[in-house]
Amino acid sequence: MPVLHFSHSGICVSDLERSTAFDRDVFGFTRHHHLDLNGEANSTAGRVKDAEPDPIRETVPREKNRMGLTHFSFNIDEIAEVSRDGVAEGGRVMQEAQVGTPDDKSCVFVTDPEGYWIERVKSPADPNPTPTT
Repeated sequence: MPVLHFSHSGICVSDLERSTAFDRDVFGFTRHHHLDLNGEANSTAGRVKDAEPDPIRETVPREKNRMGLTHFSFNIDEIAEVSRDGVAEGGRVMQEAQVGTPDDKSCVFVTDPEGYWIERVKSPADPNPTPTT
């Protein structure tokens, strides 16, 4: 059976409102919908005793060669502007993970307030974007 389309992914955060504000204010994302995870079915599917337990924090930063999700990547037209916005909203520029010259970076990694790596790749806008519906 072929895949019809990508459905979703899950990201555990410690402060949903802070993470939502970061994505909205830095990337201009809008909330499409919200799913309230309560009840036995969601606890069973999520393999946790409580549908919304406190997050388990790792004690060391997540390395890029660790199995599992390593980062998100977005094509943007202006790296410096988005990097400034990210820091202003609680993220951090990964100075050690930049590509390009000091005056013309082509790729920069930053973290969101939770520490997730986000890659920003300087690209011109796609004149024929993929439809979202």
